Amino acid sequence: MNTIAKLFFFSLFYLLFVNVEAAVPFEIKSPNRQLCFTLQNDGTLQYRIDFRDKPVVVWSKLGISCNGDNWDKQLVMTPGTIQLHDTTWSTVYGEHDRVRDCYNESILNIVRENRKNPVLQLVVRAYDSGIAFRYRFAENENGGPYLHITGESTEFNFQENTMAWFTPRAQSLHQLLPLKNWPDESDRPLTLELPNGLFACLAEAEMVNYARTKFRLNPGKANSIQCSMYGVVDEIAPLNSPWRVIMVAEKAVDLLANNSLILNLNPPCAIKDPSWIQPGKVMREVTLSTSGARKLVDFAVARKIRYIHFDAGWYGYENSPLSDATTVTVDPRRNPKGDLDLQEAIRYARSKGIGVIVYVNQRALAAQLDTILPLYAKWGVAGVKFGFVQVGSHRWSVWLHEAVKKCAKYHLMVDIHDEYRPTGFSRTYPNLMTQEGIRGNEEMPDAVNNTILPFTRFVAGAADYTYCYFYRKEFGHPDRHIKNSPAHQLALPVVYYSPLQWMYWYDKPDDYQNEPELAFWDQLPTTWNDTKIVNGEIGKYITVARRSQERWFVGCITNTEARELKVPLDFLDPAKKYEATIYADDPKTVTRTHVGIKKQAVNSKTVLNISLQASGGEAILIQPLER
Repeated sequence: MNTIAKLFFFSLFYLLFVNVEAAVPFEIKSPNRQLCFTLQNDGTLQYRIDFRDKPVVVWSKLGISCNGDNWDKQLVMTPGTIQLHDTTWSTVYGEHDRVRDCYNESILNIVRENRKNPVLQLVVRAYDSGIAFRYRFAENENGGPYLHITGESTEFNFQENTMAWFTPRAQSLHQLLPLKNWPDESDRPLTLELPNGLFACLAEAEMVNYARTKFRLNPGKANSIQCSMYGVVDEIAPLNSPWRVIMVAEKAVDLLANNSLILNLNPPCAIKDPSWIQPGKVMREVTLSTSGARKLVDFAVARKIRYIHFDAGWYGYENSPLSDATTVTVDPRRNPKGDLDLQEAIRYARSKGIGVIVYVNQRALAAQLDTILPLYAKWGVAGVKFGFVQVGSHRWSVWLHEAVKKCAKYHLMVDIHDEYRPTGFSRTYPNLMTQEGIRGNEEMPDAVNNTILPFTRFVAGAADYTYCYFYRKEFGHPDRHIKNSPAHQLALPVVYYSPLQWMYWYDKPDDYQNEPELAFWDQLPTTWNDTKIVNGEIGKYITVARRSQERWFVGCITNTEARELKVPLDFLDPAKKYEATIYADDPKTVTRTHVGIKKQAVNSKTVLNISLQASGGEAILIQPLER
């Protein structure tokens, strides 16, 4: 064979070999083998996700733009080994005592052809409940390099007729829309209903040192969603992007049931001794006066509320750069008398076993953080509510999470309000107790909103809904008032999880008139040993059961339609007998709230027949009977 023929056959063999190698996909499956992530490199990196051979995400592009290069073409991929990780960790507090973290993981090295760029890694984890992947720029042997990340090419392509629960902002309404003609980008998490009957949820985890991502429609491709970064990221390698998460479920309730996946994608608790972190119920002091504070403390003791909260205005007009959060200078628009002795209020509260939380706007937080934190610790403040924080950019994401770390140094709990949505940082710094990022009772939403939130916003984690109870039209609030029944409101703090639960948000101690059903809120914990999502459909209804020691609390709500439901109690211990105290809307009950109370013997075989009025609900306390 002559030289030319040899070269021809060698070249043909090489091309065939390379094409075969390029065509061989990389697969990683969940521990139960039902969820599969497939990655192929045919000049561009593309992936797909299947559940029991049903498509979830169809072939979609991967890539990231860094230092002027788009890491989406001409890539050489080297798959790593697949390793099983299976551990269980104990929560500081939560919806469960213990959380299992079980997944298969592989780290793939990716380089640009004929370039001396830094190595990019794709880290992939396959859980039984979803797939997570992230981009990682590794540090080279000389240190660095500097990174200027301008965007991602990450796509999530779906089959025709996929529907999305779209919401443009953290506190706006959700709409069920097809993957076309969105009015804006959608916030995360983004829950999807697939035409094959499956449910999926696109989420973000461990967004700490990065820029926030929302989701936008791909203008050049039908049924395609893209990552949309808030802005650039400037850092030095090594650097991880946040996790891109695709949760998958056969039933919508399983998205909520598996929301610990977001926590699992964050590092363990970094606080050596977190015993000072104490969850509980909170009530806002609305008068900003010493006498009002004393009255609220007494009410908190009677109603088993752990904290009182001084909101905006205690140190002046919150948006003014002249306001000083080291002083107690009441905004005259809140209380013209200015008669608030905060030190006395804290002293009186502590003498009654009640803690104090104070609000601080970001204007003061950014200017005075390192001064006010040790000062508040000296005052005996238990926590700080961050107001109107900047969210989204790399700069402010870093600032915010560093601020939470600084609060931990001074044993201060944190509640972040307005547009911030969680990505699991509370596992690492559990002093970040809760956050708003929700359309809660400040907006007075209807029952449809309330039955959407468990399957969307609460997949990401805890939310501060700020529950009202007496702020009703029939109680003298005709223009802006609760749109849902009293029993619906009673049930919400069971359905919605938050370690700090703000109760009676627009209410005052004087509004209380011995309503007997509020005994349910009196006994209500805010953290749980176990949680069961009993049943539900997005935007229609949901039933959640949560256990504290041997007692179970059950919350059931419906949308604006009346509904008959069956609620099995098979989560109860079959060896025990129980008594259920049921709080339900009842027009025949002669109180101003018309909430009836009845008791019923139950056990693990009981199936409760629940009749809900439109925009109604039912709250149930189940306690074991003494033998």
